[in-house]
Amino acid sequence: MIKIYHNPRCRKSREGLQIVEESGKEYEVVKYLDDVPSEKELREVINCLGIKPINLVRKNEAIWKDNFKNKILTDDEIIQAMLNHPKLIERPIVIKNNVAVIGRPPENIKAIL
Repeated sequence: MIKIYHNPRCRKSREGLQIVEESGKEYEVVKYLDDVPSEKELREVINCLGIKPINLVRKNEAIWKDNFKNKILTDDEIIQAMLNHPKLIERPIVIKNNVAVIGRPPENIKAIL
């Protein structure tokens, strides 16, 4: 099954969800701002993406700029920042068969569907 980490207030995330819906495949929506992933789950997402945690951070968010920008952080500290402030997590994220993509641009999602 396909899983999409989604923020309904984000235009790119809504576009990504539409692509998933139009695929006709079964999917699950995780509204990660309401249902914050566990540390284990976030680490699994990062692993499926094949990226460093810093590459999943929305660096233009005020929370990041005010609290973390220009600081040297470990991967664990970056993950903890995303767990404490889920708004920092890039969106949407789509996972299928342990392979994930960040839907920016939303067309990236088509590669795993």
